[in-house]
Amino acid sequence: MAGRINDDDVKAVRDAVPIDAVVSEYLQLRNAGGGNLKGLCPFHDEKSPSFQVSPSKGLFHCFGCQEGGDTIAFVMKIDHLSFSETVERLAAKAGITLRYEEGGYNPGHQRGERIRLVEAHQVATQFYIDQLGSPEAEIGRKFLAERGFDQAAAEHFGVGYSPAGWDHLTRYLRGKGFSDKELILSGLSQDGRRGPIDRFRGRLMWPIRDVGGDVVGFGARKLRDDDNGPKYLNTPETPIYKKSQVLYGIDLAKKDIAKVSRAVVVEGYTDVMACHLAGVTTAIATCGTAFGGDHIKILRRLLMDNGSARVIFTFDGDAAGQKAALRAFEDDQKFAAETYIAIAPDGMDPCELRLAKGDQAVAELVEPRTPLFEFALRQIVKRYDLETPAGRAAALDEAAPIVARIKNIASQHEVAVQLAGMLGILDTPFVVKRVAQIARWQRDRGGRGTQAPAPPQRTYETQAPAATGGPALNLRSPAHRTERELLKLALQRPELVSPAFDAYGVDEFTAPPYAAVRQCVQDAGGATGAPADYLSVVREAAPDDTVRALVTELAVEAIFAKVVDEVYAGAQLVSVRLRAVERRVRDIQGTLARLGANGDPAQLAAVQNELWVLTQYGQSLRTNGAAAL
Repeated sequence: MAGRINDDDVKAVRDAVPIDAVVSEYLQLRNAGGGNLKGLCPFHDEKSPSFQVSPSKGLFHCFGCQEGGDTIAFVMKIDHLSFSETVERLAAKAGITLRYEEGGYNPGHQRGERIRLVEAHQVATQFYIDQLGSPEAEIGRKFLAERGFDQAAAEHFGVGYSPAGWDHLTRYLRGKGFSDKELILSGLSQDGRRGPIDRFRGRLMWPIRDVGGDVVGFGARKLRDDDNGPKYLNTPETPIYKKSQVLYGIDLAKKDIAKVSRAVVVEGYTDVMACHLAGVTTAIATCGTAFGGDHIKILRRLLMDNGSARVIFTFDGDAAGQKAALRAFEDDQKFAAETYIAIAPDGMDPCELRLAKGDQAVAELVEPRTPLFEFALRQIVKRYDLETPAGRAAALDEAAPIVARIKNIASQHEVAVQLAGMLGILDTPFVVKRVAQIARWQRDRGGRGTQAPAPPQRTYETQAPAATGGPALNLRSPAHRTERELLKLALQRPELVSPAFDAYGVDEFTAPPYAAVRQCVQDAGGATGAPADYLSVVREAAPDDTVRALVTELAVEAIFAKVVDEVYAGAQLVSVRLRAVERRVRDIQGTLARLGANGDPAQLAAVQNELWVLTQYGQSLRTNGAAAL
């Protein structure tokens, strides 16, 4: 059994490998002040960076999940390595030769499993690269040349060739000291009748690296007609290769992804090559699987959930590509970045486009064209006849649950408004309410199931969603109806209700969600003299997305009056104020009852005087209407 690593050597490794250099291999770091750096924690999901690195101290700490430690602890945690495996890996990067106590030098076959499997892949990578120059590999070089890739391109991406024989690589790796068990475990070899044989034979080979730059697997392209295997054959799941957690090209793209806050997701290895050679150096691809949640986590840490970050998908224009785009949209809300889709008009992928029209065409392709949500919804609604009411209703039934999955309520409302436009439904508030109702239903169900609830009725008896604490809004309540109308007027036609509206207290709105919106208008400077960007200012004043969504809803919902003028506005102002007066009168009457005849004379007189004033004011409102405000 191998001995423990010498303590002085462990200290030397810690000192030689800066923690910020190691951490930045996995996530984007930005200045946090005081000499510290910050980023999105790789150990738990978060929307704002709570993960901090102190280069001067050689330590990291996450204030969200409380993970922390030094460089060794970070690598152990993120790559699931033992202490000795981590020190060995970092020592290799720093060029430090380790000494082992109780046994001297640690022989290769006793080193950590991950270290050994990565080393086997590194040796295999160079073996395949060397084989690409062989006479047998002419078919592979021709394949690359026909797609516009010369020798320099192949070297840049480490493309190689696996000989067609049964065990060329297996014998080579055995000669380098790797055991049969390690070769099978690595996925480079597989069991044959007489022992291990090469898994990849007679194919072009693309090395797949993890975020840290280690080769953990291969993608192999079929070249010959007599090859009965699939077009692309990937490394099977191994201790170091999980296809749902790797992105081809991430090692080359990560720095530019972090620098420009943009990632381009393509479909294949040659597409990544074409993009990078055309100057689109943020291109990456999945490896034989759909783009999913684990891939998003990798990109989020590099994009740092920057509000201006963009992720652009360049799926093929065929049915399979469209299906892939719809799958990507299902995970869209896991991004804080804006997501787009770019499809060449003739349906060519980036590799084909570069070959046919040059590098500039590829660069232009990945400039954002269509938001992913818009593409996904259009793919759904185009299957229906929107010229008929039945067709529009059916399209809404399928599309609304998609929009309802958008977690950000303000974005959900905005997309719902756009959906109404796509469908040609003039009653936009109805679509907004339909989406909101489904969203509530999905939340109540915990996301289970896909069947949507029945459409809401277009009457005041529908219950609207609560925008903040308190009971749900009940539009059968006359008070709630009137408060809603007054807020719609204040947002849509502020000139009709000002300056009277600005004198209304927040407590005059009985529904907590409406009180929150009233507060937003007040915080935005009031309705009097509303500026051109009035609605934007009110939305920005909202304390959270829920209240902001209600502001958006009230700003787009139709005002329920045939004629919207000063008379109608005055009626709503009077109604809300009169109810507030009546509530206060009831409170005072209760106070008088509690004080009784033996109460403090001065207090009794003050309460009675307030009651008289409010009673007179209420009577004036009933008699004179808005003129009494």
